Amino acid sequence: MKNIDVCLTPELLHQYNLENKIVVVVDILRATSCMVSGFSNGVTEIIPVSTLEECKALQEKGYLAAAERNGSKAEGFDLGNSPFEYLDSKMKGEKVAVTTTNGTLAINKSLAAKEILIGAFLNLNALVEYLKNKEEDIIILCAGWKGKFNLEDTLFAGALAHQLKEDFQFACDAPLAAEAMYLTAKKDMMNYMRDSSHAKRLSKLNVVKDIEFCVQESIYDIIPYLDGKSLRLKK
Repeated sequence: MKNIDVCLTPELLHQYNLENKIVVVVDILRATSCMVSGFSNGVTEIIPVSTLEECKALQEKGYLAAAERNGSKAEGFDLGNSPFEYLDSKMKGEKVAVTTTNGTLAINKSLAAKEILIGAFLNLNALVEYLKNKEEDIIILCAGWKGKFNLEDTLFAGALAHQLKEDFQFACDAPLAAEAMYLTAKKDMMNYMRDSSHAKRLSKLNVVKDIEFCVQESIYDIIPYLDGKSLRLKK
């Protein structure tokens, strides 16, 4: 039977064989939530890069540049890391270069995979419908926080694993634990996440509304995927 697994942080990714696997990269607060929101609002291309220098170079080539470090917008860039910035009407038709503390790094560490998809609570059902008929094994890669485990990405991993468990078997205890956490949290996700380290970090930056937005399930029926160096929409 096909397997589904959860990598709890990119620092553990070296333990996984990505060849012929589908990797779903998730950074709920907030990179992948921003990407899904942007594509839902008409953004045509997103290039994820690991460094501020790479992002600045693309900005000089005409891309809108989104850069975040430690939860805040980096100086000299057009956008930060709030989904509401991506939902602005001016984003329609734009191309974006983006670098974040965790999410873009996770994408670029996954390049050996057969397919890389962008996951968020916002497009959960779209992912489920796409993945349930795939023949490849799936690895859900949690972006975490600076190499460490975080709560919100693991909750998403549990949600996706739970909805795919009839079609995939859990490869180890990680998806089992993530599912248990999600089933405990799902009735009041916002309250469950309130004490998480990154939720506290963002609360200090007065962006609680971002957290509330990012935990909404399945409000967009789209799937961004990596096509070469660019993220585009599945047709």
